[in-house]
Amino acid sequence: MADVIGEYLVAQIEAGVDAVQIFDSWVGALNAADYREFILPHNKKIFDRVRARNADAGGDGVPTIHFGVGTGSILADLREAGGDVIGADWRNAARRGWEAHRCRSRHPGYLDPTLLLAARSRVRRHRRSAGARAGRPGHIFNLGHGILPTTPVEHVQALARYVHQKTRV
Repeated sequence: MADVIGEYLVAQIEAGVDAVQIFDSWVGALNAADYREFILPHNKKIFDRVRARNADAGGDGVPTIHFGVGTGSILADLREAGGDVIGADWRNAARRGWEAHRCRSRHPGYLDPTLLLAARSRVRRHRRSAGARAGRPGHIFNLGHGILPTTPVEHVQALARYVHQKTRV
């Protein structure tokens, strides 16, 4: 599977994507020892393949993102597997994520997707605090693990408008 996924990501890069990502919804269910034995070697192989393609193309190439849900205890292991950007979900304080894997690159920070089910005033309060918690240039704001089917569309739209307003350069 690692070979197939690596080649798929390379094909995506050659088709013109701006970034590629390994997104693992279940990796946080593993303890560190099991992650290191069963997952890390394969994810590393995928990132090594993309890195080799980027090197062949010259320069830094397309950025890679490594994200898993519930990975607070294995962030350093995710960093070892590879990725220019290491994502920690909404259950981890952004600063803790930066410190855990000594990240020198960007670090996504995710908003709990269930917050978008709340009243708009609560959504506003949490989106501001999520952005403030990042406390570091290069923070990437994101919604954790997708939008739930019952999420009001207008809440998603309001969040997107807020993020766009706050991140205009």
